Amino acid sequence: MARKVTRNTKGVRRQARAQGNSRRVRSARNTGQSIIWRALGMLPFTDEQLQKAFTVMILAGGVAFALFLANVSGASAVASDRFAHVASNAGYKVGNVEVNGTQRMNEMSVYERAFGQNDLAMTRVDMHGLREELLELPWVRDARVSRQLPSTLVVDIIERQPHAVLQRPDRLMLIDPSGVELEPISRDAAKDYLLIEGPGAQDRVRDLTSLLDTAPALQSQVKAAEWVGNRRWNLTFITDQRLALPEGGDRAAAALISFAQADGVHRLIGGQAASFDMRNAPRMYMNVPGRAEAQELALGEES
Repeated sequence: MARKVTRNTKGVRRQARAQGNSRRVRSARNTGQSIIWRALGMLPFTDEQLQKAFTVMILAGGVAFALFLANVSGASAVASDRFAHVASNAGYKVGNVEVNGTQRMNEMSVYERAFGQNDLAMTRVDMHGLREELLELPWVRDARVSRQLPSTLVVDIIERQPHAVLQRPDRLMLIDPSGVELEPISRDAAKDYLLIEGPGAQDRVRDLTSLLDTAPALQSQVKAAEWVGNRRWNLTFITDQRLALPEGGDRAAAALISFAQADGVHRLIGGQAASFDMRNAPRMYMNVPGRAEAQELALGEES
């Protein structure tokens, strides 16, 4: 009896296609890995260095993930409290405060804020918060807070520089070059500083400084400056003579330079005139006591 043999051509073809796909996948994978390794090979690192770098990256990722889990679970807060307790028991807590850089301000205002951290574990000191508190003090332009283990807080202060005296309705205030009020000052002590007055004058201190800088020869002669009508300056010299300047920074500077040049020629400061009016510069009008009309002096064409 003859046996009928049937060829399973469909299964053979399927198997062949599967093997072909497998070979293509392996080839593509090998090609991709080859490209990656060729790219890595172009870097100026050895295989050993690359392996160490990958190891460090993996470890760093693991540590970051562990810290994330600790923060979420609250374990980090517990660990921080425990560490602070151990540090405090070991003597690492605030017991002393060292203040540097204070010359004019009252150091007690610094100590009062710094000793708010007294007996606190060094790990618990809010360095940023303490610095922000110190910056609120009028005299403090900048501050730095650091730890000196085991038990000292070091506070370095940069003070504001006294520049002038601001006339308030009820008192005199010492101010810095930007107009920040530092502290009240007596009238006798205020004689050593330029007196600034007039509504809005505090916001114009920098402008006044720039104006006076245009005529350095007159700076030592000016004892007071009044901001008039929120638009211009009157200057008073140590001789009590007054100079009225025009509106506008450029016009006022040009007028002051012209006055300084005229003073060098005619010795106006300390002369007979009680006041000078340069609001219509380049012409200057001088008020001389005993004369019915003001004396006019032409100082040249206005530039």
